[in-house]
Amino acid sequence: MLRAVYHQLARSTAWYRYTTPWSGFHSTPQTIVKGNMKVKIIPALDDNYMYLITDEETNITAAVDPVQPDKLMEDAKKDGLEISMVLTTHHHWDHAGGNKEIAGKIPKLTVYGGDDRIDALTNKVEHGSQFKIGSLSVECLFTPCHTKGHICYFIKGKNEDEDLAVFTGDTLFVGGCGKFFEGEPEQMYNALVKTLGVLPSNTKVYCGHEYTVSNLKYALHVEPENTNTVNKMEWAKEKRKANVPTVPSTIGEEFKFNPFMRVEDECILKYSKCSSAVEAMGFLRSEKNNFKPKM
Repeated sequence: MLRAVYHQLARSTAWYRYTTPWSGFHSTPQTIVKGNMKVKIIPALDDNYMYLITDEETNITAAVDPVQPDKLMEDAKKDGLEISMVLTTHHHWDHAGGNKEIAGKIPKLTVYGGDDRIDALTNKVEHGSQFKIGSLSVECLFTPCHTKGHICYFIKGKNEDEDLAVFTGDTLFVGGCGKFFEGEPEQMYNALVKTLGVLPSNTKVYCGHEYTVSNLKYALHVEPENTNTVNKMEWAKEKRKANVPTVPSTIGEEFKFNPFMRVEDECILKYSKCSSAVEAMGFLRSEKNNFKPKM
């Protein structure tokens, strides 16, 4: 039954060029193509996502947060791809824990990251660092708070107005954000609103975990009358029933239903009883840390 629902959904969604068979993981892998940028979403662990990013002109491929290298390399091999670089968002084990293993299996692998605590790191990056995945352009965005060295990767295809994606790790989720393990509310405000929030609204957001339904439960607690959130929740529940990923969203969409992106909005300031967006960010994160939904 789930397979039938999944295939019906996949056929009706324009972003999906094709899908891979039912995997037994928490989600079914998906491949999304926009221009010369191909992104394969690969589930890992209980709720993580790994990614393969391929420049279709050169077939050069990068992996994002390959916590389960064997699974990732198997998918790459099936698709006729050879991984030549790793983009690590942060040092936590469920994102960087596979780096040593994959580096030991792929000679001359380049491993990017913004934190010396990242295993097998070869190329340390900072805000504004740039490199290429074939003809795809990569810009590193420093987004400290979840961890001190967190990096998001903003990628442009040949059509720089349309072929856009950002890999946000545990900074920005669909409908939520990461916990402030090594930072303060002001840092997350800057990361979400001032750094990621100024990217083009059609930039696809590929995050590190499948947390969407849980995040939207809190978003509806904050703004129960927000029709954007209500509609997104209905959509997300249908996707999850079919084991289909709820990623990607877009930056523009996040401003419509993600309370952590909406901290400058009067509705959020009123709800939090805060006078500034930074205060509201701290209030929301603190409240969500202890939030237990009724539904």
